[in-house]
Amino acid sequence: MEKFTTLTGVAAPLPIINVDTDMIIPKQYLKTIKRTGLGTALFSEMRYNEDGSENPDFVLNKPGYRGAQIIVAGDNFGCGSSREHAPWALLDFGVRCVISTSFADIFYNNCFKNGILPIVVSPEQLALLMDDAERGANATMTVDLEAQTIRGPDGGEIRFDIDPARKQVLLEGLDDIAATLKSNASIAGFEQTMAAQRPWL
Repeated sequence: MEKFTTLTGVAAPLPIINVDTDMIIPKQYLKTIKRTGLGTALFSEMRYNEDGSENPDFVLNKPGYRGAQIIVAGDNFGCGSSREHAPWALLDFGVRCVISTSFADIFYNNCFKNGILPIVVSPEQLALLMDDAERGANATMTVDLEAQTIRGPDGGEIRFDIDPARKQVLLEGLDDIAATLKSNASIAGFEQTMAAQRPWL
């Protein structure tokens, strides 16, 4: 998993509450178990018209936001069904950070397992960040995970909280298996002790 240390990129405003996982990646794209190729389907029902053409009014289709790496979203982002394809689609598009006032638990957990940083801020902080994100290509923010700060285009800074264990997983780029293997020596020692004490197992 790619490490997350400091990210500087364009932030796209998505001032919609209750963005569920079906909006992030509609059910017809769930047939694959590959993590790649889903970026084109991200928010597809909002990004594309019925004839397949792009909806020019959707934020990620606007020139300034096509390469957005950060999304500033309304409350309760990632609610709905527990599909891991949602963070896969965000990551494949290029999004490494989502900022909101709250996230659905399963989506929030899945983000950390896939190298995406979900940041929870207050409503007042979100309003400031949303205003910054409205600046199009000038809506560049810097997210510093080590310092736990978000710096806006004008230099204003917001601090955020994060569980230390989750923070470390992202900083080191560890998925669940890699995190477990950090304790490989202890696991091997335990297994040797068990084999000696209970050879019948």
